[in-house]
Amino acid sequence: MNPKTPFESLTTMAQVMQITDANTAGFVHGGSIMKLVDSAAGVAAMRHAQRRVVTAQVDSLTFHAPVHIGDVLSLTACVTQAWKTSMEIEVTVYREDPVTGEKDHTTTAYLTMVGLDERGRPVAVPGVAPGTDEEARRQREAETRRKARIQLRQDLENE
Repeated sequence: MNPKTPFESLTTMAQVMQITDANTAGFVHGGSIMKLVDSAAGVAAMRHAQRRVVTAQVDSLTFHAPVHIGDVLSLTACVTQAWKTSMEIEVTVYREDPVTGEKDHTTTAYLTMVGLDERGRPVAVPGVAPGTDEEARRQREAETRRKARIQLRQDLENE
């Protein structure tokens, strides 16, 4: 199985946020954004693995700025690293006011997705071969986050 570059999994999505996505004050629910993040990550992971995938973990999801009804959300997702059956996907979200053109980085998320075979069992996925210095940096950072996830799991099991 040949490694792939992060660019090969690159996924972009756009969505106008509607009244059904928001509370009575006009702020979009975090859960609405989380669903879009999961969808973008899933597409990127499927492109990388060329098979069905499942979300195994949302490693982090940070909201940097609010999103309002009528804002256009732009999501970008790509695989940063892959291991035996799992992949880390980075998703960045920007909001744009379509009237003023004002843009803000609203959300950064890291998700772990697992490739599945026809029976729904974990299966090997291609590795990641960074094509740029930036992609190599993101791959190193993914390794650091993975080590932290494993350490946390071990610490919690030993309590």
